[in-house]
Amino acid sequence: MSSKADRPVRDDFVVDNQGRPAIERYTPNERSNHWLTAICFVLLALSGLALFHPAMFWLTALFGGGPWTRILHPFIGVVMFVSFLVLVIRFWHHNFLHANDRQWMKQMGDVLNNREERLPKVGRYNAGQKVLFWVLLVSMVCLLLTGLVMWRAYFSHLFPIGIIRLASLLHAFFGFVIICSIIVHIYAAIWVKGSIKAMTQGTVSYAWARKHHTAWYEEVVDREQGHARRAAERRDPSAPVA
Repeated sequence: MSSKADRPVRDDFVVDNQGRPAIERYTPNERSNHWLTAICFVLLALSGLALFHPAMFWLTALFGGGPWTRILHPFIGVVMFVSFLVLVIRFWHHNFLHANDRQWMKQMGDVLNNREERLPKVGRYNAGQKVLFWVLLVSMVCLLLTGLVMWRAYFSHLFPIGIIRLASLLHAFFGFVIICSIIVHIYAAIWVKGSIKAMTQGTVSYAWARKHHTAWYEEVVDREQGHARRAAERRDPSAPVA
């Protein structure tokens, strides 16, 4: 499964909700997939914190009380893992680190000070987004495995108490990691103006793409120019190719 931004399609030239030319960064299916994962994460974070410490037990009221919180938490976790797995299948091939990414990370001062003109060209995702992707993937897998060990209704009776206790500690640790990672993700989306629009409306401006993801922008523009040339050839096969 590949994203629309990777393959030529007839409707490659799009406009945003104000009628301006734009690049489609995420399809409706991709955005729905993302927001399902996000909603599950919020529910899991709240229910997980409620179960983690007595001081946060009041959060169980959001789920109908303690017993319902304990029942719902693992089922929501399975839904989130499956939804995130679909995202992984969609986007894993965009998230391998390359030489430009390593150089990008070495210039963190330029990144933090918005000196993007000094940075190497960025593809569909920058190095920070790629690292976040793999951190989330590892955390999700570990949360699933440790959660299964702790799931009293179905699996915990299969494991000795020592393994269950270790799973509980690791589950809390990776829960902390994923919550911190998502906070960074949200902050970065707010910090880079236009990022949230990409995941709510699906499109970004050409200027946004050129500024923040130059290599991806060049790929998209090259592809669009190829579409335009092929369309012109179909209309007038005798016309010279530009």
